[in-house]
Amino acid sequence: MADQFYRKLLCIGAGYVGGPTMAVIANQCPEYKVTVVDVNQARIDAWNSSSLPIYEPGLKERVERARGRNLFFTTAIDESIAEADMIFVAVNTPTKTFGEGSGKAADLQYLEKTARRIKEVSTSDKIVIEKSTLPVRSAEALTTILHSGRNSVHFEVLSNPEFMAEGTAIRDMEQPDRVLIGSMDTPTGIAARDELVRLYSKWVPREKLITTNLWSSELSKLVANAFLAQRISSINSIAALCETTEADVQEVARAVGMDSRIGPKFLNAGVGFGGSCFRKDIMNLVYLCEHFQLNEVARFWEQVIAINDYQVDRFISRILRSQFTTLVGKKVAVFGFAFKPDTGDTRDAPAIPICRRLLMEKAHLSITDPHALPNARRDLDGLDGNLSFVDDPYEAARGAHALLLITEWKEYRDLDYEKIFIGMEQPASLFDGRNHLDHQALNEIGFNVYPLGKPALLHI
Repeated sequence: MADQFYRKLLCIGAGYVGGPTMAVIANQCPEYKVTVVDVNQARIDAWNSSSLPIYEPGLKERVERARGRNLFFTTAIDESIAEADMIFVAVNTPTKTFGEGSGKAADLQYLEKTARRIKEVSTSDKIVIEKSTLPVRSAEALTTILHSGRNSVHFEVLSNPEFMAEGTAIRDMEQPDRVLIGSMDTPTGIAARDELVRLYSKWVPREKLITTNLWSSELSKLVANAFLAQRISSINSIAALCETTEADVQEVARAVGMDSRIGPKFLNAGVGFGGSCFRKDIMNLVYLCEHFQLNEVARFWEQVIAINDYQVDRFISRILRSQFTTLVGKKVAVFGFAFKPDTGDTRDAPAIPICRRLLMEKAHLSITDPHALPNARRDLDGLDGNLSFVDDPYEAARGAHALLLITEWKEYRDLDYEKIFIGMEQPASLFDGRNHLDHQALNEIGFNVYPLGKPALLHI
């Protein structure tokens, strides 16, 4: 059966990057055999079931369309490596929590273990593709490991960073702004690059396929995430000023965003950015700058993180002030726990520090989210305090003194807030951490409304 395929692709790592990426490739390239391997048996079992391990709009349909045809999920890592022509490496690269670079540098132990496994198992030449977010010049370490010892197999290493945003990952893969491929400027490096270009050309216009050297490709991923996070911290710093001066941050953002040199994207004030990439990649960038003694540059990027953390502190302080400086015994409803809508991912979600702080104030928390409750339970497991996880938002808000909207799920726009208001303790306060709702309408119902970057609307 394998002989019917033009190429055999392998992705090592069945997480938020590997799974969606390979599902799209399998759908767009039926002549390629696409295998996803992971050491986590439970995760692979979930990929082979009707309940996928992650939620992403459009993902399930694409997996079910290709699974068993040319898309396969397995834990058989050695066999999969041996038969693969091209290997995408999408393993976890978390921030180090120990030793030199703790809290900043990327922990590359899983990448090194994967490279050594590929070297040990391979008996034929292969293209190895960095898909994980890695520090610049990681490909150099990969190449050194792969070609160490007496192995006669030749490996060509490429950098192909992912630019998918959770919640829109399938669309981002199928209709990308760009696909970046970095290679060595050698005959074999260019040939490997052209092979990957050929794959993406099945559905991506050629003008969107950008080829660079390896180091530019690796650095571009870190810089892209750093720039996006910087814009969020920038508008959140202005939100603090707007609340003090009674300006409206949405009006400011609209006026500024109409400047063609700036543009409107990533100018929505909120309780802060989250997800697996922004903080990790910025701290990695800080570490790189410090390593090369660019200390002033490092301090600049550290401030992006500092403003993000400050935004959470401001949000908590505003809640306390509105609740007469005490939350002891008061029920607080938390609407949304995922770091953004249309995903169940809660990694580095602002809801985590917010809930931790509220529990420290001895509030009773009732948390609801359309897809993230299992992860929320894990993230807050072991904390002291009164904590409940509720599927029904109306039940979550019943008897609450305050309602916090943390994630801008579209479902929350359509709720009956008059019904919610009637069921809450009075005065009922609503804190819109994403400026997602109709504040004037909520105030007319009777809520004291606290938007971000705007004056509060108090019901008198």
